[in-house]
Amino acid sequence: MNEATAHDPDAGLEPAFKPPPRACDAHFHVFGPAQRYPYGSDLRYQPPYAPLEAYLKLAQRIGFERFVLVQPSAYGFDNAYMLDAMRQMDPAIRRGVVDLDETSVTDAQLAGWHALGVRGIRINISPVRQPEAGLAYSMLPRIARLAALTRELGWHLDFLTPGWLVGELLPTMRQLPVPFSVAHFGLFPAKDGVSQRSFQDFLPLVGDGSRRCFVKLTGIYRFSKAAGFVDVKPFAQALIAAAPDQLIWGSDFPHLSFHDRVGTIELYNKLGEWAPDAVTRKRILSDNPARLFGFA
Repeated sequence: MNEATAHDPDAGLEPAFKPPPRACDAHFHVFGPAQRYPYGSDLRYQPPYAPLEAYLKLAQRIGFERFVLVQPSAYGFDNAYMLDAMRQMDPAIRRGVVDLDETSVTDAQLAGWHALGVRGIRINISPVRQPEAGLAYSMLPRIARLAALTRELGWHLDFLTPGWLVGELLPTMRQLPVPFSVAHFGLFPAKDGVSQRSFQDFLPLVGDGSRRCFVKLTGIYRFSKAAGFVDVKPFAQALIAAAPDQLIWGSDFPHLSFHDRVGTIELYNKLGEWAPDAVTRKRILSDNPARLFGFA
């Protein structure tokens, strides 16, 4: 287990704008002590020690009032720490997104998780996975099973896949009978610009009027190649123009392998650059996540 680094990217930074009432951080992770919450065997990164209390201290500086914890890949299907963290929070202000083995999960587990505030299931493929023939097709049976499960529960699916795979899954996403979210802008390479075909094909899905596809304005350091993430702004503006009611924002705390280089407040301030008007920011930070996650 890595101890929290002494370097704090948020040191000296202040939020550039006040969040609207009931603002939600709709995508963040927490990591407990490794001796109590062991990691899975397929580690993509060395997890930093990032307990709930460290996150909440930072969230209070910004002014978030609602929270969505997302199961990190480091724990695999073992959601124990995320669920324990949720138990420490007011039920009215927290929700969770789990990862699970649909072939072994029980009805009792699902009922307990629902009562705790779980409202989504991840479909998680490494963001750095290279194009692989047949991968999208191989995922279809599991996506169908999880869609049926989420439909029964009143939950949603949460996709985290590289951009090339989002492009290949678009026909499947168009047919999904449940709401779903796509993390990190869809992870389309920023260097290829907003004119790249996959992103242009993605925009009509987000804005098709069904209100099923939500996009998480998260993890920009995973696909940006420019200083100050300036190459992300055109993507944000295109999404805001296409479907402002389908966008949600999340910190992606603790930024995992980027945790000593990227700060949450820095990322929060980027939203002010992409959406300078308060009405749009209220949609992204308050109204849209309330609809997706079922906040009262």
